Amino acid sequence: MLNQSVSSETKAYLAGFLDADGSIYVRLKPNRTYRYGYQVAPYIVFFQSSKSGPTFEALCARIGLGGMRIRKDGIMEYTIGRKESIEIFLSCVGPYLFLKKEQSEILLEILKRKSLVKNERDFESLMRLVDSFRDLNYSKKRKKRTLTP
Repeated sequence: MLNQSVSSETKAYLAGFLDADGSIYVRLKPNRTYRYGYQVAPYIVFFQSSKSGPTFEALCARIGLGGMRIRKDGIMEYTIGRKESIEIFLSCVGPYLFLKKEQSEILLEILKRKSLVKNERDFESLMRLVDSFRDLNYSKKRKKRTLTP
């Protein structure tokens, strides 16, 4: 499993892989079972053609923080979605990121603030931060959300 004892070279390689063939994002998923009607769902995802299957699977097994799936189009996805796993991963590779450094820093701030939400105002502030994060990524379906219409 990925931890601080992993070599600097491996951390830099994983950061480069994430910069090139990965994604860092957070979604506000409508969910009525949550207190403010939304679930804050963060993800780090790596993508690779299934032609590179064994090599990619070995790399992901070394990370050891997420799960693998093969899409119908033959693309393999390795997803890290648990808060603690994302924090571990970004603490190791974040300093080496180049293209996704700002997304990494904002996602860590989102995770921190998420645990501090005590009222609707706090959640609105968190939603604005998520929206600012989303502005850094490419999306055809980007929407700004608020709790009040």
